[in-house]
Amino acid sequence: MGVSVKMQRRKTWEISPTFHCSIIGTCLTAGELRQVIAKLGDIDAKTASDHALHSRGVRAAGQRDLAGKLLNKALDRRHEAVLKRFARLGTAAELRTLWNTCMEEGEISGAYWAVISHPAADHGLLQDVFGEVHMLSHLVGSSSRLDITRLRALQTELALKDEKIARQEAQLHRSSEERNALQRRVDALEEIVLRAKAVNVAAEHGDGVNAALIEKLQAARERAEALERRLDESKAQGVAAGKRAAALVRENLALLRENTGLERALLDDGDADAPSAAAQSGITLLYVGGRRNLFERLRLLAGQAGIELLFHDGGVEESTSLLPGLIAQTSVTLFPVDCVSHTAAGIVKRHCRDSGKPFMPLRSASLASFIAALGDLTATGPQSGRVPA
Repeated sequence: MGVSVKMQRRKTWEISPTFHCSIIGTCLTAGELRQVIAKLGDIDAKTASDHALHSRGVRAAGQRDLAGKLLNKALDRRHEAVLKRFARLGTAAELRTLWNTCMEEGEISGAYWAVISHPAADHGLLQDVFGEVHMLSHLVGSSSRLDITRLRALQTELALKDEKIARQEAQLHRSSEERNALQRRVDALEEIVLRAKAVNVAAEHGDGVNAALIEKLQAARERAEALERRLDESKAQGVAAGKRAAALVRENLALLRENTGLERALLDDGDADAPSAAAQSGITLLYVGGRRNLFERLRLLAGQAGIELLFHDGGVEESTSLLPGLIAQTSVTLFPVDCVSHTAAGIVKRHCRDSGKPFMPLRSASLASFIAALGDLTATGPQSGRVPA
């Protein structure tokens, strides 16, 4: 039996307090809730912790006053599009069907508010939807803990890299000082050699220079040649040390980007429903190579950024002849340089060059490298990839 068109959706104060905590925590971001609290005149709205704001929001949800009305207005405004989809339904069975569809699509926050506030939602449906959202929060928390563990491991690795770079820079500085000292000694010896040559010329003309002075001249020449060889070796060592230091600096910068990407992913975990620039531009990525056991996790991360992700294992089980067709469907192609065959990487670069499409080599097949690449794409779009000349 359908719901009368005159029946209105429930306000938060008309909903059981049992659901208030999950509504505030699931259907509004911390930033949106902070704006509502600020409109009520709370002097510490900008500095209060997220937990304190959440508690105020839960209290406001049960009040039929300005606070409750502002809260309902914020919920309706944020989820307007989803509410319109549910407004056309009139039975609990129809609501359950659309709820299941939204769950599969990842549209959790808007669908939850639409069902909880819908006049046709019965007790059984409300309890089922509440239970699914409750369990989903546990899954998200567990995933976040794993990400935090990976982040800490990455931070430890980064600290070790910083120490190694500092040692390399100190060694390079010592090599430079030693080279400068050797150069000064060579300059001094060259002056001695010039003077000795003058003495030698005088001796050849019979000026009576004794043999001891000639021997000293020869010894000075030998020492000068030895110092020149040492100087050349020191220069070569300095160049090699400089190259190693530059490589470590590049690796350090890559790790810093990945660290920043992980921190941003963890901070944005609670606001996964907010639309992104990438979602509006319709970016499709192709990921070639990598570890198959991470594919679903990579797909979830891309989906949260509004990006469609396609996979090819780089020729392990799938034919590399499929790569040109996949590249033609995508905006950017990614491949981890430590976990892809030379054949697959060569095919990617060649077809991206022929089609004028960008590609992004990743430092590794880790989640951190992938998150950093997503951050670049969502910040600057597909042009952040490397466009072949």
